[in-house]
Amino acid sequence: MPNGASSQARVLSALLLLWLAGNALRLTILAVPPVIPLIHDDLNMSATQIGILTGLPSMLLAFAAVPGSLLVARLGVRGALVTGLILNALGGALRGVLPDVAWLYAMTIAMGAGVAIMQVTMPSAVRAWLPGRIGFATAVYTNGLLIGEILPVALMLMLVMPMVHGSWQLGFVVWSVPVAIIALIILFAAPRAPASATPVRRRWWPDWNSPLIWRLGIMLGTVNATYFATNAFIPDYLRSIGQGEWISASLTALNVGQLPASFILLAVAGRLERKAWPYIGCGLLCALATLGIVYGTGIWIVVAAAVQGFAGAAILILALALPPLLSPPDDVHRLTAAMFTISYSCAVIVPVISGILWDLTGIAATAFLPIGLAGILLVFLAPAINHVRAAGS
Repeated sequence: MPNGASSQARVLSALLLLWLAGNALRLTILAVPPVIPLIHDDLNMSATQIGILTGLPSMLLAFAAVPGSLLVARLGVRGALVTGLILNALGGALRGVLPDVAWLYAMTIAMGAGVAIMQVTMPSAVRAWLPGRIGFATAVYTNGLLIGEILPVALMLMLVMPMVHGSWQLGFVVWSVPVAIIALIILFAAPRAPASATPVRRRWWPDWNSPLIWRLGIMLGTVNATYFATNAFIPDYLRSIGQGEWISASLTALNVGQLPASFILLAVAGRLERKAWPYIGCGLLCALATLGIVYGTGIWIVVAAAVQGFAGAAILILALALPPLLSPPDDVHRLTAAMFTISYSCAVIVPVISGILWDLTGIAATAFLPIGLAGILLVFLAPAINHVRAAGS
């Protein structure tokens, strides 16, 4: 009995650490959208500059995906994860120290690099800490990630900003503190690798010539682009059309809307994992939800944002399940790194294009055109899942 109780305690401890780390993947990033109007005014930023600010974390998630796997090999899972957490916390807290756009960009890059290292490390942590419960452990840290997306957008304006007397700079510090605490917890509580463990030399560079990698990467990219760009432009768009009172509710709905999808997919993902129709259906939902945000008013904007979050989360969960399904154990990290590189590159490009369209036309609604087109693109790419099925056969 004591051994069984000890084993159960280790499992619960590992699950808690994974859930906490999952939270830290998004806390500092999603603290930005609720205060974009304040940043916009204080630093006199254009819509294009706001698009760049929002796209920078995604750029790091793309560019640091492959180097992140090398860092895991050098420092181990715990070392790489703590390094990512510290970079995340420091960069996130320092973003508002100087009233300068270049400084804001630089610290956002540091924060994004930390998040990128963490994101690449998480699958390795799942395999190292809970090798017998990979699927469940992945679901647990993904749930933490979703909670980490919801908390900042729900609480930044309602709770944190009054607490720091309306200072978005101090608001960023508030959301960086739990990330630093999680770093300390993982540093001291995470499982250590066995002293006798010998590193295995494995290939780390993705096969960029594989059509499968590009199909999957762009499919995941449509979701990431839709999610990050919608978060970026809802605040200024709603303010520009006189619906500013719905900003917090819409951002909260966009992120809370993901939770039902995560719970549903826990039950039925096995039946949907290699079928094209869920991607087609969710792509259409994303496009329709974008129309709802642009042409809706009041509560209907909130409803459309919730649908956007639901559809995006469903695609995300299904897409992230594909690398372990399609790759041998020693190649999962290569396919995952490639998918992240491609998909987050899309998340960088789309917000910038949206900002440029708004600046060039002077019409706020044009910022959502690339977002809606991303959903349509997914509909056309979805039949590629048939090739994925063949590859997994």
